Formats: sequence, structure tokens, C-alpha cells
Amino acid sequence: MENINREDFEEAIVNIGRVTKVVKGGRRFRFTALVVIGDKKGTVGYGFGKAKEVPDAIKKAVDDAFKNLVKINIKGSTIAHDIEHKFNASRILLRPASEGTGVIAGGAARPVIELAGIKDVLTKSIGSNNPNSLVRATIQALTRIKS
Repeated sequence: MENINREDFEEAIVNIGRVTKVVKGGRRFRFTALVVIGDKKGTVGYGFGKAKEVPDAIKKAVDDAFKNLVKINIKGSTIAHDIEHKFNASRILLRPASEGTGVIAGGAARPVIELAGIKDVLTKSIGSNNPNSLVRATIQALTRIKS
């Protein structure tokens, strides 16, 4: 995407994981961060970062998220039609909702939908609720929506 202004984007940390590597001298810890960014006007992206410290992992994830931005179609405050999408073992079902319903979404799907700028939607996560897969399934489902 061209001419993006980083100040327009909000970020949400979806998941922080501690990864342990056992070596001769003990355990070595590293951290992974899954971050979603969006401008609440139809642009959203996700990123994954790994580092020895949590803030560094988050910073890397945000930088990665700016490389994975996608544009989505929003119809008023909701989406245009029902859609179901599967990514790995995660399955997400998105349904348009009437004005004032709010975002009814659980787990990792909520920050994606909120940062995309969708205000009224019904969702159901089926299968694996692995944050990584769920975020990717949600973003891919939103990109498949036709206006």
C-alpha cells in the first residue's frame, strides 16, 4: 500500500508467547508477539515478531504488520454478506448485523474486526482457536467480501 501514515493506525497485541529452548546451562527464553494494526477505515494487517525481550518482539511484529496490510469492503457499519473461511484448523463465520448490535466476536477475531472499522457483526469461531490461525482466517475472510 502506498503513502501510509503510521500515526493513523492503532495496534492491538493479540498474543504474547514465551518460547523455551533447553540448553546445557539451563533454559533460554524468547518471546513471540502477534499484533494486529488497523486504521478503523477499512485497512487492517497482522504481524508476527520474535525476540529475546517482549518490547522488541512487539516492535518487530508491528513492523511486520505494516508489510501485510489489506483493504476490506465495509457496508455502512457492517459487512455486505455472510462469509465462512477456513485457515489451517481454524474456521470463522462472519454475518452482517443490524445497527447497534456491536461486535460479537471472541478471542483473536475481535481485535481484527474492531481495527478494521466494522461496528456491527456476528461471528462464530469453529475448530481451533489458535490466535495465529484465527487472525489469519479472519483477515482472509474479510478480504473475500465483495461490495
